[in-house]
Amino acid sequence: MLAKIIAELGPWSWWVVGLVLLAAEMIVPGFFLVWIGLAALIVGALSLLFWDSAFWVWELQAIFFAMLAVATTFAGRRLMLRNAATDEPFLNQRGASLVGRTATLHEPIREGRGRIRLDDTLWQVMGPDLPVGTQVKVVASNGRDLRVEPV
Repeated sequence: MLAKIIAELGPWSWWVVGLVLLAAEMIVPGFFLVWIGLAALIVGALSLLFWDSAFWVWELQAIFFAMLAVATTFAGRRLMLRNAATDEPFLNQRGASLVGRTATLHEPIREGRGRIRLDDTLWQVMGPDLPVGTQVKVVASNGRDLRVEPV
């Protein structure tokens, strides 16, 4: 059946597949069908060149498409991760966004542990033993614990 469809559409079959995948990208969230659609368009362009060649059978086209789909997906992922700059670098790292801020100790630091209030949240802190009311600066974040030093 696949061979019959490819034979009827000729080299344009890959163009149709590529455009359908690109259109599906608008419906399906995830930004991954664009790379597979691009692979189909590349195979379509090669089909326009090699359609009358004896070696360009549909099995070879399918294998070439599969290899290109994997290659374009990995290349696209690498491209997207490299250009993943954001204006909110600490969006999901609330503790890391607090580094550099100063606060007053809400509970004393005893045996290396205490609490500070930043905005509307009490945070566990680690640092040298200090009394309540001491001004401290957040110097590091380790998950939900903040490391502080006296100002």
